[in-house]
Amino acid sequence: MSRTSRADPDSFQRSHGAKAGTTSPILRPVHILVATTGVLPPGPVADLCGRFLADGGHVTVMTVIQVPRTFLEQMDVEERRSFLDDRPWESDTAQMMALGYLEERGRRAVEPIVAALRARGQDTDVRFIEGDDPAEAIIASAEELEVDLVVMGATRRLFTDQAWTSVSARVMEQARWPVVLVPGARSDGDD
Repeated sequence: MSRTSRADPDSFQRSHGAKAGTTSPILRPVHILVATTGVLPPGPVADLCGRFLADGGHVTVMTVIQVPRTFLEQMDVEERRSFLDDRPWESDTAQMMALGYLEERGRRAVEPIVAALRARGQDTDVRFIEGDDPAEAIIASAEELEVDLVVMGATRRLFTDQAWTSVSARVMEQARWPVVLVPGARSDGDD
């Protein structure tokens, strides 16, 4: 017999303090991290988050920006470093280019989900993380933020070798918190 497992907000709420069989609110506010590259469907993600949240709950929407080498080559040699490095830049132009790139790419990826959450009355925080390893960045952010749940996309076909090396599979393997995968548009990448 085959059994499909689905996200169960009631079970999740009971594990976070609500009484079984009741619709009482969660006693402890839940913090959800939504990690996206921009392919997650905004409406279903916002609806899912709404089912897990009670008063005082919080959502952080993040994306990991992988900076292309061609962009780095356009910057002056002495200005090549992490865009999130706090040291003063030697030129305002390089700093503006770096921050502008992160902001533009990041906003494009997270804005649909942020807009859907806000339309449902949920305030959100936004994070843009520069990095070459999205799974590592998601795990580090979840640990730093002390989240209760991670929501991310599953865009690769299941039961292929590639699916088990995907970002979402790596996060699930290393996570110490529940991970909910939401089907996104199929792509070569992975949310």
